[in-house]
Amino acid sequence: MSEAWVGYAVSLDCGDTLGSYQGHISAVDEKEQTITLVKVFQNGTPHSSSSVTLSARDIKDLKIIDTSTEVSSNSVSIAKPSVKRTGRSISESIATTKNSSPMVDVVRKQVVEETGARNHSVSEGNRTPSKKDRFRNRWTDKNEACFGNHIDNTMDQDFDFEKNLALFNKQAVFDEINASQKPDIVRQADSNRQPLLFRHDENIIGSTPIIYKQLIVPAPDSKEYVTDTGLVVPSITPELRNRLFSAAERLGLSVERQTELIGRAAAEIALQLLGGSHRLNPHNAHQWPSVVALCGAHRQGAAGINCARQLASHGVRTLVYVSDPQRLPPLVSAELALYRVTGNGVVSNVKDLPSVAVDLIILALEGHNTPFTTLSNNSGPNPGSHRAFALPASWKQSPSSSSSFPSSLGSSASIAPVAGWAHENRATVLALDPPASGTGVGTKVSLAPVLPLSHSAENGKIYLCNLGYPLGAFQDVGIKYRSPFGPKFVIPLYPNDI
Repeated sequence: MSEAWVGYAVSLDCGDTLGSYQGHISAVDEKEQTITLVKVFQNGTPHSSSSVTLSARDIKDLKIIDTSTEVSSNSVSIAKPSVKRTGRSISESIATTKNSSPMVDVVRKQVVEETGARNHSVSEGNRTPSKKDRFRNRWTDKNEACFGNHIDNTMDQDFDFEKNLALFNKQAVFDEINASQKPDIVRQADSNRQPLLFRHDENIIGSTPIIYKQLIVPAPDSKEYVTDTGLVVPSITPELRNRLFSAAERLGLSVERQTELIGRAAAEIALQLLGGSHRLNPHNAHQWPSVVALCGAHRQGAAGINCARQLASHGVRTLVYVSDPQRLPPLVSAELALYRVTGNGVVSNVKDLPSVAVDLIILALEGHNTPFTTLSNNSGPNPGSHRAFALPASWKQSPSSSSSFPSSLGSSASIAPVAGWAHENRATVLALDPPASGTGVGTKVSLAPVLPLSHSAENGKIYLCNLGYPLGAFQDVGIKYRSPFGPKFVIPLYPNDI
């Protein structure tokens, strides 16, 4: 019987002392309980001896690698991890019986188990495997070849729908559906009983309702405006406006300070009208904007010159027009002298204004004490010339509010030609504190200081500028004031038509 195992390729585990051996069986001695191997590998490396004899007492485990009895002289197979079947231990593999030797029993049990496994697979292979079975067997073979452990094929079991459905809490889902279908009053009452959850940026302290009419004037004009936040800003009459300006000057807020603030606000709006960072960019030097400021001999004109100077500090090409630079009040002369230091041009003749279109026109020709005439509907434009301005027969020159402002510099006869140039240029017009009735030139944006007048639609979109008036100035003229500006210095106003 022992000769039947000659030629088998086996792998022997002899413990930590001797290590593992692989080779072909050349002889089995049942009396001495020894086994002789040829072409031996010890611990994965070729053995120095041509044959090795091992005792059954030293063998801890035995595995058959190849059952072929033809021994090749050129190569010896190395043991691969075999599949350890469920429910089978090493002690069962080396169990002994009374009728056979331990060595023979170990070899016989290994062969029986391998043969039984193959027979089981053959019996299962009698039927034609489905596509699903072939896919599953392919992955099972790969798992066994990779890990050497048997993977329980749980997919063969049918899914128990009734058992898993019993684990589903249907009542809780039905209660949630019914709760969502409650009437609005009941659902709102339930939500009120629940604690409110707030984000980190939400106010958890209850506040009083917002009062949108926080500005109350003693003699409001015909229009009301609203801000982006919904606050109501009433318009004021020219008389109340003059009293408010005088009160601020008495408290120490000089005209020079106010001119600087309104010039700063106008420059901020002008930069946005010119394109902001898209236009004022060093990489866009070939499209650098140009601005013309048309200024009169009054506070509005001084603000226009101031705005041109601040735009020049941003690198914008500017040109200032004044009708007579030698006869200007001290406020306008000081602003013009400071502007000249920028190196930009100053002209006093309409013919010297650009003949090509400019990017922006700052309109500050007309003060509130020198009314501006409008374009005549009967006079049409001639090619290469300006529109003619007709003076109403009933119009009379209004006296200037200050003796330092010559009335001849603010006359309609002197500003009509330059206003005609502005009309023909077709550029965007930014008007600084224009009269409420309009300027006669198509205006896109108008800037009003402190509180607005009742502006007509000809003044375009109205922006309100904060000049930093103290609360005492408003109290002196009977205005109940609360700032509508919030975090901004300039805010847009919208007509309150509701």
